[in-house]
Amino acid sequence: MNDSIIKVGIVDDHAIVRSGLRQFLNEQVDLRVVGEASTGREAIDLVRVTEMDVLLMDLSMPGQSGIDALAMIRAKAPDVGILVLSGYPEEQYAVNLIRQGASGYLNKGCEPMEIVNAIRTVALGRRYISPAVAELLARQLNRNDGGAPHEQLSEREFQVFLKLAKGESAGDIAKDLSLSVKTVSTYRTRLMEKMNLSSNSDLTYYALKNKLID
Repeated sequence: MNDSIIKVGIVDDHAIVRSGLRQFLNEQVDLRVVGEASTGREAIDLVRVTEMDVLLMDLSMPGQSGIDALAMIRAKAPDVGILVLSGYPEEQYAVNLIRQGASGYLNKGCEPMEIVNAIRTVALGRRYISPAVAELLARQLNRNDGGAPHEQLSEREFQVFLKLAKGESAGDIAKDLSLSVKTVSTYRTRLMEKMNLSSNSDLTYYALKNKLID
């Protein structure tokens, strides 16, 4: 039976959350928690050294956020299913993260068994789309105008946009994303054009208004 065990990694900056999830998931006959991380950087190391099928990951963590870690985990472990478990409502991030390579998105307010079902679905190589996220995706498909301005951004542009909106400097962003300052400036110019905005304060206002940052 052992080959049918689904190996799960947990990433959350709260030890109590990790402990509760670990206990609950290990009670399922087909799930086994094989590793934990408390930051985005630790999550990247975890997938590098631990064999797993699904990574259950929170978004808001100190240092490198789950959003930043997602792309790097995707690059290092293309076969691992990444299930985002977040306290943010679906409309803030779900569609963008699924576009960026997440296998599914769950709100922390969901029923515990929904997490188990989502892990089982993702372990089969499928995406887990909750009814709330399905509704959002359908709404986007029905829009003829191509959706909200930030939905036109590439994965990297969206990352740079969020950091600029939070007031981070080009130097900090460059260091955080392992890019040159010149490249960050290029992304900034491009995303400003796409979103038809002219200053960093416009970006911050847009991000707050659209509930993309707190």
